[in-house]
Amino acid sequence: MTPLGREIAALISAEGPISVARYMALCLGHPEHGYYATRDPFGPAGDFVTAPEISQMFGELIGLWCAAVWTQMGAPKRVALIELGPGRGTLMADMLRAAKAAPDFRDAVAVTLVETSPTLRAVQERTLQTAGVAVRWAATVDEALDHDHPVVAVANEFFDALPIRQFARTAAGWRERLVGLSDEGALVFGLAPEAPSDLDPPERPTGALLEVCPEALAIAARLGGHVAAHGGAALAIDYGSGFSAGDTLQAVRAHGFVDPLAEPGEADLTAHVDFGALAAAARSRGATAMRLATQGDLLDALGLAARAAQLCAKASDAQRDAIVAAVARLTDRAPTGMGALFKALAFADPRLGPLPGFAPSPSSAPSEGPTP
Repeated sequence: MTPLGREIAALISAEGPISVARYMALCLGHPEHGYYATRDPFGPAGDFVTAPEISQMFGELIGLWCAAVWTQMGAPKRVALIELGPGRGTLMADMLRAAKAAPDFRDAVAVTLVETSPTLRAVQERTLQTAGVAVRWAATVDEALDHDHPVVAVANEFFDALPIRQFARTAAGWRERLVGLSDEGALVFGLAPEAPSDLDPPERPTGALLEVCPEALAIAARLGGHVAAHGGAALAIDYGSGFSAGDTLQAVRAHGFVDPLAEPGEADLTAHVDFGALAAAARSRGATAMRLATQGDLLDALGLAARAAQLCAKASDAQRDAIVAAVARLTDRAPTGMGALFKALAFADPRLGPLPGFAPSPSSAPSEGPTP
């Protein structure tokens, strides 16, 4: 068992089984043994590769989207450009480089990165030291929004890493899924003996499993309230769907899936994002949510093909092959391809109308199915 696994086992022995959310929070954020606190997990040498690491085109298009939204806002003299979970700073670096095409936008932005990992903050600082824009760091979204300026916020593969609670529908009713210990001392899943007092139980058949992410809903509501009151928009890109899709908790290490309970602190833990719930939380504070889009459709709408053609025109044969391969990977519409599995949700100040690359949502959910 890992050092963090031993700590968690001792905690359970002393206090009893813990929620999946607490388990995830410890695995990812423990100050000494937590996954993100101790390493840079991104890229081929890490445990997974994100879209900004695949191609500069991803960040460039998102940067131009931010500039277009700023223009749609009426080009305010100051706007907070916020990234949640900025990884190695690659996405922000590409966004700011593309934004050189809109110098007035670059002059207006005040960049804030929401990051809790000291290790990743150091990497981000190195990545952005030549960006030409002042950058500050915040530990929470509330800290990043400690002003009344309009905001353009971006979250790429951020919400999937927030701790989820899981609830199973048994013959006796809903029960929260917990992490406990087997007779041999190994970490195992089990169910609470009593019904949860803080769940508004949806109608589901016996055997169904429901995932809820309270932190994600609070962040979406906070962002939604800010853009509704002070102007701006938020863009979230992640894997998930328009509703809670059952048991989606997964662990990744060295680019492969592993048992979520096997290596606490040594593997990345994530879950699919319930975009319908995020949209509802933002709308509850006055924001307008766009129709949920796939990553492939959004990138195509923002001009990925044209940007790839520009790069290919100046590239060597090997570079052209890499550009074409990156486009194919980012927009792959196979069921498990990034272009289909990853979705994009945008919500904004209702006065802005439809945002670039998105259609307005015609209903209370962003699409794809019911939201619990």
